[in-house]
Amino acid sequence: MKLALFQAQTGINPAVNARDLVGAIEAAAAGGAAMLFTPEMSGLLDRDRTRAMRHLHFEGDDPVLAAVRAAAAKANLWVHIGSLALLDADGDKLVNRGFVIDDTGEIRARYDKIHLFDVDLPTGESWRESAAYRGGTQTSVVETPLGHLGLSICYDLRFADLYATLTNHGATLLSIPAAFTVPTGEAHWHVLMRARAIEAGVFVIAAAQIGRHEDGRVTYGHSLVVDPGARCCSTWARTDRASASSRSTWRRSMRCAPAFPLSSIVARSRGRSASRHDRIRSEVRRPRPCLRGLVRLLRRL
Repeated sequence: MKLALFQAQTGINPAVNARDLVGAIEAAAAGGAAMLFTPEMSGLLDRDRTRAMRHLHFEGDDPVLAAVRAAAAKANLWVHIGSLALLDADGDKLVNRGFVIDDTGEIRARYDKIHLFDVDLPTGESWRESAAYRGGTQTSVVETPLGHLGLSICYDLRFADLYATLTNHGATLLSIPAAFTVPTGEAHWHVLMRARAIEAGVFVIAAAQIGRHEDGRVTYGHSLVVDPGARCCSTWARTDRASASSRSTWRRSMRCAPAFPLSSIVARSRGRSASRHDRIRSEVRRPRPCLRGLVRLLRRL
């Protein structure tokens, strides 16, 4: 069974982004994939909040979501939209929400990003996702043709306890769509993806944004699939910053990963005795970053 990853260079025009997503769905179906994975912020990537607000909608009115649902049904393909920026129910803030859509176009699962990206980088970049977005509180595990998929988004990657919760609730695969900055990507992308796969004993699937975007930001790329032994089964091996500035070069970068022996995967967490993760259930507290979780793991070994 094949899966496909869409490495996008999402811009400031949702209509163009929707067209590219539909194209990726058609290409994935033509390539024999059972499911397509797209990055975080697949519908709009714009740090100019005033300009972005003109394109933001409630879930039921979002044209990008509607286009993807229609294309998924037409192509008979499951799709995980890494996330879309949407107005929350109250309309006073936004949510960074991922969706799993089945091959009839129905929404099977939703997930609102729990850990928001509030950081100051040594390069001078400063990000305050919480200024505009409301963090989620619910985890999500959904049955798909590939197995039980645990959902997360980008900065969630740094919080190991979230992934223990997902595997304790039956996840046999983890999806981590992202729009990583280049400095944090170069330092931490591969090592953290492999750490999550090793800790959970499952496949990790990460579709990523790539290159210089219309709003001026630069994202790391390196979409990948990691197996439970921390081997990269499929990856974009480079981030060519010169080429990344060419939107046409990267916007339609899509790859079908090979078939995996998914039925043979057994998450190690299934055999654990009751732990503090079991007490989290669907209401997730905000755990400490993954570095401390790794230290605890090493001590157990």
